[in-house]
Amino acid sequence: MRLTALLCLMVLGLSSCEWGSMPKKEVHPIFKDTLVYTYKTIHERAADCGNKPDSACTVVKIKYPEFKGQTVLNDTVESKLLNVFMLSEKPDTSLKDLTKDFLKAYTDSKKSHTRAEMFYELDTYAKVIMQDSALVSLEYGGYTFQGGAHGASFTGFINWNPKANKEILLKDILVDGYNAQLTKVAESIFRKDEKLADTASLAGNYFFKDNKFALNENYAITPLGLRFMYNQYEIKPYAAGQTKLFVPYTRILTLLRPNSVAAQFIIKNAGI
Repeated sequence: MRLTALLCLMVLGLSSCEWGSMPKKEVHPIFKDTLVYTYKTIHERAADCGNKPDSACTVVKIKYPEFKGQTVLNDTVESKLLNVFMLSEKPDTSLKDLTKDFLKAYTDSKKSHTRAEMFYELDTYAKVIMQDSALVSLEYGGYTFQGGAHGASFTGFINWNPKANKEILLKDILVDGYNAQLTKVAESIFRKDEKLADTASLAGNYFFKDNKFALNENYAITPLGLRFMYNQYEIKPYAAGQTKLFVPYTRILTLLRPNSVAAQFIIKNAGI
């Protein structure tokens, strides 16, 4: 009851906020880094690049954080990157192998390709969005082009519990049986964003299974709410790009699990 009362106090204060627009004076100390990390980079060019700039030849660029003493987290970050743009049915076993295989794929394709100016591109990354003692939030993804009509891009998230040394799932921050209510709230926000009436059909312009709205499992846990990301081709044609969907905690107060990182965000932002 006490938690519910505290959460309700936040409705007026947070309902008009958006992730990323919080004034500096309102930033809470929970945003300070607690894990030590350094960024590592891989930058390899194809043998035929010569004096060409990166923008005109085949290049692999990978940038990611490496956390001190956090083997499981580091392995998770690498695994996510290896699965973003797989070159075959199985992902490579290391980022160095991914780089080598990508450049080899370009070299092999060039032997039978008639376009002399054709080149590949792989630009992928992982970056720390924020972290505190209960959450390390990372974004990962990038862009690749391997011939064809157009390239492919992707954005994903890792929500990490540094104490439990594992990813934070929705079931960890929301009460049992949350899915139906969360989906209902999210669909109302989605329809408003897409300028759709409550009864408008999702057939034709969207790729939802059975034409029914559904949330995916690609989300960032932020101080103000859950930020879902649908990537290209996931629910819309390629030309429509990515679709972002933000669900404020103020819309799902009754679903927040007590003592979870999401509930703590609201309490801490209230200064309690």
